[in-house]
Amino acid sequence: MGKGKLAKFADMETYENVFQYPYSVVEHVPFDMQGHWREQYFKNNNPIVLELGCGKGEYTVGLAKKYPHVNFIGVDIKGARMWTGATQALQEGLKNVAFLRTNIEVIERFFSPDEVQEIWLTFSDPQMKNPRKRLTSTWFLNRYRKFLSDGGFIHLKTDSNFLFTYTTYLVEKNHLPLLVKTTDLYHPEVSDSSADIQEAASIQTYYESMWIARGLNIKYMKFCLPREGELVEPDVEIELDDYRSYHRDKRSSKDKAK
Repeated sequence: MGKGKLAKFADMETYENVFQYPYSVVEHVPFDMQGHWREQYFKNNNPIVLELGCGKGEYTVGLAKKYPHVNFIGVDIKGARMWTGATQALQEGLKNVAFLRTNIEVIERFFSPDEVQEIWLTFSDPQMKNPRKRLTSTWFLNRYRKFLSDGGFIHLKTDSNFLFTYTTYLVEKNHLPLLVKTTDLYHPEVSDSSADIQEAASIQTYYESMWIARGLNIKYMKFCLPREGELVEPDVEIELDDYRSYHRDKRSSKDKAK
């Protein structure tokens, strides 16, 4: 029988690879490791990569196992899910993995300028009704700029056509350098079979395999985020996703949204 939520939270209070700062706490307690993740936790000078909305941490752990000379931090507010990846990382002795339990809305409070080199957004909620909550919105990109190295990479891996289309328009509107883009990660065109495509396809989460079994294409893009320049939201209507993903309701009777 699996552990309950309370037991998992109790475990994570003792985990050396988990840092818990939900919004109610971070408002009053400064994060002393901001700007010092490498020397104080990882004990190396390797690049730092974040997975925002990491869920169970499958992708964070998978990347860490594949790239032992890179440091990975999974970020999510759902601690009971995060327990899975944090436990696996400890059991397998992965020293290049950490987990941060907090609200992504305050992510800039945990990292200093240039401290992070890449960000992965894996199967984020498309937030079709609220543009500001989309993890690729200008509201969030401006926060990432505060700690992401200038021109650092952002990876988006999603089952949502709405989020993928929205992000495509945003990248085009703001002339952000687009490095890779495919609407079918596991069946790319020959010209799209780059190392980035192969990397994004090399790790598959539990829910991702279910979405693929349902016949949903997995979409992927990688773009650079320069630090300078005003970011502008795209002014275009996009068709809403015509399916209900796992634990994800459309919550709207509309057919389109901006």
